Amino acid sequence: MELEKAQEKFINAWGGLGSSWGINKTMAQIHALMLISAKPLSTDEIMSRLQISRGNANMNVRALIDWGLIEKISITGERKEFFEAEKDIWEVARRVARERRKREIEPVRRLLEDLQNVEGGDEDELNTFKEVTKDIDQFVEKGDNMLDKFVRSDEHWFYKTLVKMMR
Repeated sequence: MELEKAQEKFINAWGGLGSSWGINKTMAQIHALMLISAKPLSTDEIMSRLQISRGNANMNVRALIDWGLIEKISITGERKEFFEAEKDIWEVARRVARERRKREIEPVRRLLEDLQNVEGGDEDELNTFKEVTKDIDQFVEKGDNMLDKFVRSDEHWFYKTLVKMMR
């Protein structure tokens, strides 16, 4: 398989995975392109390679910067902005986990906590509601604690723990 064809397949596959980790397809495709690029890329290069508009490229590049997955790079003698991806996949996974935690888990935890202050209505219904939402909150808290350990861990600790769990 030719390199360009392989790159295209990777970019499309990574783009398809994007929705699984909370981002849109174009954002994931830009990230994939940046991951496999040997040099920092300008917005124009991203637009050309992926056949997307400037607005789409700019919006998604900014989002990737917000997620901590790419950064702006200065190149001496160039007026254009250039961008480079974090290439350490372990660090990419940790940053994605950290961002999803902030965007998804923390708001759910706050909501479930607020729901414990509900009052009125049928006492059995009220108790059932509180019990179920409290159980969900405890489950989410345990998952959040595991995610926090993953985010704060290093690669060796994670694999060692994973191997122990599989025994």
